[in-house]
Amino acid sequence: MSEISEWLAREWAQGVGPAISAMTGSTAQAFGVKREQLQELPSTALIWRQLLDVSDEAAVWLWLPESIWLTVGRQVLESAGLSGDGGAAVDTAEARGTFLEVLQQSLAPIGRGAGGRLGREVRLLAGEQREAVPAGLEWQAVTVRSDQGDLGCAWIAANHELIRCLTPAAPAPEAEPEPPSRLAARPVPGRTSRTLDLLMEVELPVGVSFGRAQMRLKDAIKLTTGSIVELNRSVAEPVEIIVNNCVIARGEVVVVEGNYGVRIKEIISRDERLRTLF
Repeated sequence: MSEISEWLAREWAQGVGPAISAMTGSTAQAFGVKREQLQELPSTALIWRQLLDVSDEAAVWLWLPESIWLTVGRQVLESAGLSGDGGAAVDTAEARGTFLEVLQQSLAPIGRGAGGRLGREVRLLAGEQREAVPAGLEWQAVTVRSDQGDLGCAWIAANHELIRCLTPAAPAPEAEPEPPSRLAARPVPGRTSRTLDLLMEVELPVGVSFGRAQMRLKDAIKLTTGSIVELNRSVAEPVEIIVNNCVIARGEVVVVEGNYGVRIKEIISRDERLRTLF
């Protein structure tokens, strides 16, 4: 469990510094990832639950003290010239809402990192502010610093469902060697398998095609004894050997001891066999 928690904190630390810098225009960074135990939470702390589309309940939890979210929120508004008329102090609620935009940007690396671990795209779903954190989470502390000095220590944790989804599956146990009796039953390279032996006994219809012709039904019903049907192949052309409705070879007609036969002259390719399939 600690490996996933530490990974999560590192991913967020990579995103929170650039997100603050981009919104405030000042230099900010996050560092000092370490395992921490949360103390009693002050009422001014910002608690945020961020869902990911890894599963229905997979979520990231964040705990941010007022020294971080209020300071950063005010810096963003002041850098945008929205600090109030006559330099009045920024409203606390307005600063909190502004900081949440920064927080959303800082969480983007977590989605990309989770996608890399799972081999697919992972999107950040709806996030929401909460009044309390669930019990049993393994928290990691991240110190946030800006041009004004240390802003404080934030905490981040993955819930059990997210940890379960991101934890690599245990490798499958190696198969035990088969007993000699089963090994002996396997086909030996170079020998014909029993299955192939059975297939060798299957009977297939074999035919010889001298040619084909198409005619209208009204012409076909006029055929009588002695009628001549012109085929699409000349007398000099080879005939086709057909096995199971598929042309497999070509040859010439011969007479053997008073019986007609076919001497195979050409075995056609697999692609051509598919094209001549009836």
